Amino acid sequence: MPFRPIATAALAASMSVALLGCTGGPVKTVTSSAPATGATTSRAQPVTLADARRCPVTIGHPVPRTRPWREQLFGWPSAHGNGSLWVGALWPHGVVIMTPDDVNPDGSLGMKFGWYRLTSGLLSITGRRLDAPAPPLSGQASNYGLTGFNASGVRFPTEGCWQVTGRVGHVALSFVTFVIRGHCDLSADPIRCVADRVR
Repeated sequence: MPFRPIATAALAASMSVALLGCTGGPVKTVTSSAPATGATTSRAQPVTLADARRCPVTIGHPVPRTRPWREQLFGWPSAHGNGSLWVGALWPHGVVIMTPDDVNPDGSLGMKFGWYRLTSGLLSITGRRLDAPAPPLSGQASNYGLTGFNASGVRFPTEGCWQVTGRVGHVALSFVTFVIRGHCDLSADPIRCVADRVR
C-alpha cells in the first residue's frame, strides 16, 4: 500500500512551533557516549519515505484521562511513556517531516519534543541512528526544575531511523522515529506535510 501524504502532521507541526517558545532557562546539551558503529565522515546516503517501512517507529497514543498531569504534557494526544517518564509530540506514523526551517546551518535537523517527569531529576537526551552509521544525535533539555514538564530540542545529524532516549536519574525512556526532509503546506486546513523523496 503506498504511503499517503501525512495529513495529520498539523498537530505535530503546530506542537513543534509552540515548543519553540518553551525553551527558556539554562540549556543542558548532552551527546551520546555510545560510538556509532562504522561511523564515517562521508555524507550519508539520502533516505526515502519507503525506507520508513523498515524503521520500528514508536506510535504515540493519548495519555490516559486518569493521569491528572496529562494536560501539562505538551503533545499529550500523541505520547509514549513508562509510568515514570513520558514524551509527547510524537509525529503521526512515527515519521518526522523536517522542513527547511528545521535545517540548522551545519545541516543537522532540529525538532522539539515535550517530556513529563514523574521521577525527580534533570532530563538528559541521547540517541543513535539504527539504519546506517552516523554520528550520535544531541539533545538539549531546558532546566524546568526536577519534576513535571520539560521542553527539549533534538538535533539529528542526518535523516534516517533514530532511537531517542531520555534519562532522568536511573529512569530511561526510548522512542524510535524516522526523520526525513520535506515540506508543509501551512495554508491547508488541516496542514499537510509530505516528504521530499517518496521512493
